[in-house]
Amino acid sequence: MRACRWWIALCLLSSSAGAKDVGSELLWQTNAGGDDIHIIDVGTGALTNRLVVGPQPHGLAATADGRTVFTTIEADGQRYGELASIDAVTLRVMSRGSICREPHALAATPDGRWLYVPCRDGRYWVVDGHTGTVTKQIETGGRPHNTQISGDGRWAFLSPMGGTHDVFVVDIAADHRVTGRIRFGGSLRPSALSADNRYFLQQIDGLTGFQVADLGLGSVIATVEHTTPLGGIHLPFLDHVGRLGIGGLKRCHGLAIRPDQREIWSVCADHVTVHELAGPDFREVTAIRLPANGYWMTFAPDSRYAFIALSEAGRVAMIDTRTKQIVTLLAAGDQPKRNLVLRQAR
Repeated sequence: MRACRWWIALCLLSSSAGAKDVGSELLWQTNAGGDDIHIIDVGTGALTNRLVVGPQPHGLAATADGRTVFTTIEADGQRYGELASIDAVTLRVMSRGSICREPHALAATPDGRWLYVPCRDGRYWVVDGHTGTVTKQIETGGRPHNTQISGDGRWAFLSPMGGTHDVFVVDIAADHRVTGRIRFGGSLRPSALSADNRYFLQQIDGLTGFQVADLGLGSVIATVEHTTPLGGIHLPFLDHVGRLGIGGLKRCHGLAIRPDQREIWSVCADHVTVHELAGPDFREVTAIRLPANGYWMTFAPDSRYAFIALSEAGRVAMIDTRTKQIVTLLAAGDQPKRNLVLRQAR
């Protein structure tokens, strides 16, 4: 296996002298059209740090204790992208090195030991997060893009775009072996996993909504369509969607389950639709209009707020999950996409 070339970085990835102790929760927001990650104080909305990491930062993942953050640097058009780990307390790069071409939305085990990195070569690269060594490459075909790892660190779920429309289920403890595949109804987009490992949710092209698989059964048990009208939405990618033969306004790109496991939030163009996390119907609760097309989303650890990246607008919508109202629009960088909220580590 090819090992990453890692080295210890002694420089700060920030224009400031060091990390700032400014609040209990911080939003980390990649800016895929630029070269940086914005770190925003959730309590004040203030930008506390801007980490310059390299061209087109794409993926973002963290250890369960919030002390280490991993990011993939896509560097579109280059032979290799990069994988970097950041100390979330000091904001110093602990290690970084070249990896595959165009690394995308990685996921990490809670302890940071294993990183699953989707690569544009049709494979997921499994990296030892402690040594930086690539220990395995899992062939999925298609365009590897999205990844989930269970909260217990036992299972990885690989969702490549195109290809077979299958999610690959990997037993991490069994030498990263593929133990099953779940067939969905279209090209795979963002996904979500319930904390009890019962439900795996998957957005697919051609569906304004998402599909739900029961992991015990290993198959799709529900196709959930949003019923809120989506008329009048401006989709700048409509021509691209049409060329793919998907047609209509049916593209959703942003899916997450509230940490308290009560609701599913699904972003489709300039709406986010909220559903109960309860089968068999996964009842629709409401829909919230966004000021621009949403792209990726995350929640505060206590489920109080949702954060939806508005890539075209360079903003992040902060939404109160109880009132279902937009609280504020946070300024981000160029094309904000992946994001996560971490409690301030000390």
